[in-house]
Amino acid sequence: MVDTPEGPRPLSQSSYQAFLRSPDRDLRRRAYFQLYAAYDAHKNTLAALYSGAVKQDKYRAIVRNFPSARAAALFPDDVDENVYDNLVATISENIPVLHEYYDLRRRALKLVDLRHYDVYVPLAPEAKARHSYAEAVELVCSALSPLGEEYVSTLRSGIEGRWVDRYENKGKHSGAFSAGSYSGEPYILLNYKEEVLHDVFTLAHEGGHSMHSWYSARSNPFLSYGYTIFEAEVASTFNEQLLFRYLYDRAEGEQARASLVSAKLDDLVGTLFRQTMFAEFERRGHEMIEADMPLTVDALRGEYRKLLEKYFGSATKLEGVSDLECLRIPHFYNAFYVYKYATGISASIALAERVLGGGTREREEYFAFLRSGGSRFPIESRKVAGVDMSSPEPVRAACRDFAFWSAELKRLLKL
Repeated sequence: MVDTPEGPRPLSQSSYQAFLRSPDRDLRRRAYFQLYAAYDAHKNTLAALYSGAVKQDKYRAIVRNFPSARAAALFPDDVDENVYDNLVATISENIPVLHEYYDLRRRALKLVDLRHYDVYVPLAPEAKARHSYAEAVELVCSALSPLGEEYVSTLRSGIEGRWVDRYENKGKHSGAFSAGSYSGEPYILLNYKEEVLHDVFTLAHEGGHSMHSWYSARSNPFLSYGYTIFEAEVASTFNEQLLFRYLYDRAEGEQARASLVSAKLDDLVGTLFRQTMFAEFERRGHEMIEADMPLTVDALRGEYRKLLEKYFGSATKLEGVSDLECLRIPHFYNAFYVYKYATGISASIALAERVLGGGTREREEYFAFLRSGGSRFPIESRKVAGVDMSSPEPVRAACRDFAFWSAELKRLLKL
């Protein structure tokens, strides 16, 4: 339990994230150290579990005659290891823009030292506005109008009709997702709240998944309609990019714009930079096991601390327990998966720029990607849309996008 002004509140993985977004710095600090005290108490067990998972990855690669666990993980999507390495190298080249953002965050929060528990609190309060579900549908459909009548009318019919389980309910699964079948509708689960602007973005996001499925199922035979995660995150985050631009262009006042930009930057930090840091950690851990080096708790924490120092830079002061974070990331048990988030957001930013700045040809090439489904390997399907993820350029463009909006936030906050 964590003591708050409203009384004691339970500390869990989900509530921890809410605590770190609190404007109360002391509350953030206490929640942070209390959570990591639990991980510190079980660090040897957790390190042994992760080491075992990495050894299992190594074993499976050996018995299937792959040169490494990473090669085995990337093989089903026919992704060259250079794509993975290009992502890490390109983000490393552009890491100064992330350091500048953390220094901007330190100044915006008026802190002498930015601590690890200060990096998630919003820099601008969310605009006070309520959007009914019907209003959210209108916003999403208006934002996606550059995709044309068929896309918008189909999506509108679905999300106004019976595609969506809209509201939170007792016993209902948390979060949001899109799921369907070849012959069924691409259904969406939401827990929509009118007072949370992020939930409008969630509707656009899940609508992107569902429309991807809608086009894929109508353009492919059953055996090749299912697309990969490598492709899925493009169609969803592409819609978010269009919604952000639509709302930003129509925002009234600098506070509203600052709120939108702050949220966008936090999403990019989490998706582009943080997932790449995780990808680096996974690569290093597997390299150590494959070189017969032990993954002890000290070895894991040491490697992770190097990455924290690299990504957060001098503007952020790390705590002694900060590197225990490596023991609480569930994605690490599904090795070489997280890089797909970073490549996905890079592709969606590039494609949004391409479609909004282009004409009929650019839009039709994007639809060719949606219709491609699982008929091509993911690198090839993105090339159909006009983005080559075997090149570092889309990741560089995403970093430039981050730098542009970081400078815009600095202007809006008058720092």
